[in-house]
Amino acid sequence: MYRIARAALAAGLLSALFINPSPAQQTPLKIGVLSDFSSVYSDIGGMGNVEATRMAIEDFGGQMFGKPIDMVSADVLNKPDVASTIARKWWETEGVDMIIDLPTSATALAVMELSKQYEKIMIVTDAASSDITGKSCSPYTAHWTYDTYANAHTDGSAIVKHGGATWFFLTADYVFGHSVERDTGDVVKAAGGKVLGSVKHPLNTADFSSFLLQAQASKAKIIGLANGGGDTINAIKQAGEFGIVAGGQNLAAIVMFISDVHSLGLKLAQGLIITEAYYWDLNDKTRAFGKRFLERVKRMPTMNQAATYSATLHYLKAVQAAGTRDTKTVMAKMRELPVRDAFTDNGSLREDGRMVHSMYLFQVKKPEESRGPWDYYKLLAEVPADQAFRPLKDGGCPLLK
Repeated sequence: MYRIARAALAAGLLSALFINPSPAQQTPLKIGVLSDFSSVYSDIGGMGNVEATRMAIEDFGGQMFGKPIDMVSADVLNKPDVASTIARKWWETEGVDMIIDLPTSATALAVMELSKQYEKIMIVTDAASSDITGKSCSPYTAHWTYDTYANAHTDGSAIVKHGGATWFFLTADYVFGHSVERDTGDVVKAAGGKVLGSVKHPLNTADFSSFLLQAQASKAKIIGLANGGGDTINAIKQAGEFGIVAGGQNLAAIVMFISDVHSLGLKLAQGLIITEAYYWDLNDKTRAFGKRFLERVKRMPTMNQAATYSATLHYLKAVQAAGTRDTKTVMAKMRELPVRDAFTDNGSLREDGRMVHSMYLFQVKKPEESRGPWDYYKLLAEVPADQAFRPLKDGGCPLLK
């Protein structure tokens, strides 16, 4: 009788193992996209990032641990408190495993604090402050696309070498703009140039006239645009109206995207020197992804949108390889696996959270040089990861102490 009871108990336990799967397999894996759907950064991320996430899920196979992969999305309105409220709800009550995107550095830094509290993974594909992997680094955050250090060193140093020795900055008045001005200013000074001054403007500024007049009065050879998205577009358009370039000064868009060039048109954007992490016409992989994205979204992807695809796919591969959704195990696997996809073929995730890869220096084509829609860039140089991104030892990341 005792043997029978033991056999029955063993059978019951074995049955329970199949009836009650591990927590990692009980509920669908869920990804949350926190983006800007309605404001200044909606073109460079926004619904394009949602579609890129969806494409990555589809390309992965749509399932994890035998269940469909879920996705949710929300507009953070570019407000840190809104981003934090949504992230807290997603992590506390809605079973979100990983949050991706984050349109501004302020929203990214706010949600990073929550990710530490909940020990949940977040991947920043839009926000750019180099502080994300510097003094504010987190063991649970990956910074994927670009950052202010990389763009400043790729774009700023090239411009100074070609005679742009004096600078004046138009700076978006929040952490991203401050980081762009700081990092680019450091590059300019290190290369022997001078920063003559700067002026701060609010996020989502419609009228740049007073700011441009100050820049014009500075007589600086280069007016550095330490802003992004709609602010960069408006500043360039209004600079044209003021005749700033015709008057001998030049604009440097430190953080600019193909969507910005598309909105401006080649007549206004021609000649601009731009740093990007991705361009659809670089190689066969980038072209294939770009054309698929174009079919679905009716626009070529920005580097942020291509990076969101890449980061989502890499995360899913890491979860699968780890056999668990446990945060620390998955992060370790993300660092272990190389990043090889349509965004980059030479990426790797460092201990400070920075995903390093080649960056590219482009010049915007003249209208007569373009062969058709979205053919906007001439490649000037590929900058290897170890030259583009800040050295690990110089970032001040507390994780490395």
